[in-house]
Amino acid sequence: MTLKYLITGATGGLGEQVLNYFVAHVPGSEFAAASSNPSNRARFEDRGIAFRHVNYDDQQSLDTGLYDVENLLFVSTNTFDNERRDKQHRQLVDAAKKAGVKHVWYTSLAFGGFSDDSKAAVQQVHLITEQLLKESGLTYTSIREGVYTEAFPVFLNWYPDSTTVALPADGEIAFTRRAELGEATARLMIKGGHENEIVLLTSEETITAKEVVDVINETTGRQVKFKIVSPEEYAREHGANDQGGKPQAFFEMVATWWADIANGELRTTHGLMREILGREPTKPRDALKALLTGNRDYTWHQNYVR
Repeated sequence: MTLKYLITGATGGLGEQVLNYFVAHVPGSEFAAASSNPSNRARFEDRGIAFRHVNYDDQQSLDTGLYDVENLLFVSTNTFDNERRDKQHRQLVDAAKKAGVKHVWYTSLAFGGFSDDSKAAVQQVHLITEQLLKESGLTYTSIREGVYTEAFPVFLNWYPDSTTVALPADGEIAFTRRAELGEATARLMIKGGHENEIVLLTSEETITAKEVVDVINETTGRQVKFKIVSPEEYAREHGANDQGGKPQAFFEMVATWWADIANGELRTTHGLMREILGREPTKPRDALKALLTGNRDYTWHQNYVR
């Protein structure tokens, strides 16, 4: 029996939000959740959700998991190792083509907006994957997802006891709520269309790191200071003293993100998300206030080495 929708990454942040929308709005016979860990089967089947094992590193699971799927939500892997991510993505694209998937919905990233010339290291594998999809002959839609508002601590390397946020640069970011991105992605898949296109899902306003610090102070009563330092000092100081245990190499990478952000790579906004949701996406400032009002000591998991 043909499966209309398969949602990979269903235990992850974005995939889980997409799945939640399907559970609430689509007949259960039409979709299934996929995870790289087969032990997650019970987690879904106990809720009446069909499950498939799809591990981007396991060819057999790709062959069986993608069988007879019409619409595949291809959630990009979350590793910071670009070489490994590239290999995983190539295997998934090849398997989708072999399985005859009708439409691949790929979760890309919003660095560079609609352009294909982003210099951001974090965007490079997404650009390569988009090219792979174009060359594969598969029908695809690349969804360039806005940067999660919820991830602001990792961009600022901010912790609840931080007294200073020191960055190598500053610039505008169209921070976007993850739950709204998940809803918009699900609605986009269900609506269909956008064949062989790149689309951009973002909030409609931007905010700078300095303004994020202002929101932290206004909302929590803190007096966090903001300063710009050299990329070398940024990587050296954070790498030596990061309470999350992240190494200097991580901060050297993030310093390149901020150079790209300062050049406007996350400044582009678009109205598609409003059109799909039927409402204006939450403004970055309002989303940040809500996070910090709900928990003044809010943190983000990627700020800590697992």
